[in-house]
Amino acid sequence: MMKNPFVLFLVFLLCSCGEKSNTSTVSALPNIVFIFADDLGYGDLGCFGATDIATPNIDRIATEGIKFTSFLSASPVCSPSRAGLLTGRMPQRMGINSVFFPESLTGMDPEEITMAEVLKAKGYRTGIVGKWHLGHMEKFLPLNQGFDEYFGIPYSNDMASVVYMRGNEVEEFKVDQRYTTKTYTEESLKFIDSSEGNPFFLYLAHSMPHVPIYASPEFEGKSELGLYGDVIQELDWSVGEVLKKLEEKGILENTLIVFSSDNGPWLVMEDHGGSADPLREGKQFTFEGGVRVPTVAMWKGKIDPGQVYEDLATQMDWFPTFCKLVGAEIPQDREIDGKDLGPVLFENGNREEDTFIYYMLASQEGYREGDWKIKRPYAGFAGSRGMKKVDAHDTLLFNLKNDPGETTNLAKENPEKTAQMMRAMELAVKQLGPLPESKVSRTPQDNSHYEYLEKKRNQQN
Repeated sequence: MMKNPFVLFLVFLLCSCGEKSNTSTVSALPNIVFIFADDLGYGDLGCFGATDIATPNIDRIATEGIKFTSFLSASPVCSPSRAGLLTGRMPQRMGINSVFFPESLTGMDPEEITMAEVLKAKGYRTGIVGKWHLGHMEKFLPLNQGFDEYFGIPYSNDMASVVYMRGNEVEEFKVDQRYTTKTYTEESLKFIDSSEGNPFFLYLAHSMPHVPIYASPEFEGKSELGLYGDVIQELDWSVGEVLKKLEEKGILENTLIVFSSDNGPWLVMEDHGGSADPLREGKQFTFEGGVRVPTVAMWKGKIDPGQVYEDLATQMDWFPTFCKLVGAEIPQDREIDGKDLGPVLFENGNREEDTFIYYMLASQEGYREGDWKIKRPYAGFAGSRGMKKVDAHDTLLFNLKNDPGETTNLAKENPEKTAQMMRAMELAVKQLGPLPESKVSRTPQDNSHYEYLEKKRNQQN
């Protein structure tokens, strides 16, 4: 599908600008490596408080760069969070509320502008290794969304789609997931090696620790937290291999590295589901444990080491941040919800805004403004094989600075603040305008998606 005229103009404009200062412009552009875990919990990394999982390489990024302690994903489930990351837009604007499945005939609209397209127009070599989960039909695949290269599993690793694709073709139908993290790492190192002389954007989207979880034999039994801990320690090893490669090639100081997660941990998976400590709930819910994700970034010589940013930032912010970083125009023909993090990363400053609208699927459930968060009444969920039980609640009001675990409802003792937050939420939703219908017909509660847990429990019994 042809991109709209704005995109074509943007590509032409950027390429034309690049021709005027060819060599100096290209050499000045930083490489960007974005490493994305799947269902990693807020409490699963050493730099975020884990004591039974060793993550020295990810911790190094936090020590030598910046740690975000209130970083929000665009959604508490997979596909919407990835769409929000790549486009800088709320997934609801794209009709992406739930997750795509192997039988889906839909995906992220090719008319969306991804960060890969923006970077490619500036002369970047763009590659994705790992999980895509934004549609498997050719027009929805990465090569039609701005990526030069793709290798990985197109959906979640518990779906009937566990094949390795290279480009638009299936390369391997039988995948031994014990070696998936290792395979992704090897492919990523090859991509870095083959990008000699060109700025590159590597999007390394790991399948782990989404269930079913696997670690390669050399990592099994290495952690103090069973298989789940082993899986995280292998992910940390992968991060270390990427850092080592960048150092070996002498380009670490010209590379921005980001590590994050698509949403919170899948708590219904019990010991295979990770931890959101000290936050409340996890994946599939709009409490902080579902959307607040561990995020660190480093760029030696550009980001001051040891920074901790405690105010709100979001996954959608990376799109405008990368645009500004490489001198690309932020698209003007559509709403971009993310905000440039440049002042935070490079100036010890603050993000432009401090509000966020919480959605689970197409349901608008909460709103944040500064330290305050309000949640609408919730009827509760009885629980299923794929989604944990959560009790019903009335309107909730929290001060997240004082109570990040959302343990104390302040609504009744602060009626004026509750009313003000409710008005602010309603206004924010109204300003979004009409949203398109969902492109996804099934929801994360569908039992057909979660046979893994039942198999696991049967094995234990």
